[in-house]
Amino acid sequence: MSQARGWRSRPQAGQPGPSSPDERPPVAILCGGRGTRLQEHTREIPKPLVEIGGMPIVWHVIQLYAVQGFRRFLLATGYRGEMIERFAAEQRWPDDVSVECVDTGLETPTGERIKLLEPHLGGERFCATYSDGVADIDLEQLLAFHSRHGATATMTVVRPELQFGVTELSADGVVTGFREKPRSEHWINGGFFCFEPAALDYMEPDSVLERAPMERLAAERQLHAYRHHGFWECMDTYKDAVQLNDMWGSGQAPWRVWEGEAVAGGPGDRLSVAT
Repeated sequence: MSQARGWRSRPQAGQPGPSSPDERPPVAILCGGRGTRLQEHTREIPKPLVEIGGMPIVWHVIQLYAVQGFRRFLLATGYRGEMIERFAAEQRWPDDVSVECVDTGLETPTGERIKLLEPHLGGERFCATYSDGVADIDLEQLLAFHSRHGATATMTVVRPELQFGVTELSADGVVTGFREKPRSEHWINGGFFCFEPAALDYMEPDSVLERAPMERLAAERQLHAYRHHGFWECMDTYKDAVQLNDMWGSGQAPWRVWEGEAVAGGPGDRLSVAT
């Protein structure tokens, strides 16, 4: 049985809120994994709390949704979930933003974690993503794409940069050139999902979201891919964490789609609300 805890507040009288807030569905963020390939950080803290520029990566994920008008967030926690709950409770969210932690179990796979959020989703369309992936994605365009095709689910797909440079060869083995870390020719799952309520019927106990549920949706032609051609990065290893921190520190963080101050204030930031 999932347990929900979190921090909420009501908008103050006369305070401006986002335009058309009812048009933005709730956002489920998968926060339960151990992050075993990030052991330099995750021996003491859960992966969603590994910091970029002094703030947990899950804050960055919430931020890029919040500045685009999303106001209700459900964090599906697991490993060291009490630390994520404490962060959510202590963070200075704007008055019209709700961040709620739902304990979905220690070893629960991703599909079941989302299924356990069903009582909190209100039978409506919802978005979902991972707590360790950032992008300069236009979420309004993603929602519009999802609405246009009319199927049950949308998955954002990306073409990541390859880890190594590529050597180009002729048919007889002569080296003709080099390419430094080109983009993959293949599209991969980048998170940033949109789901209709019927998608929850595909998610069963012990189901891994990226396997049986997605495979069934695809087989029934109920899964569409939204191609994101811009920046995308997943913090999967220590090297990824260093790279993302270097981007932030240099002022060249492409996923910072907000201008000036953040919606959810970091240390020393004054709160502002996107309109």
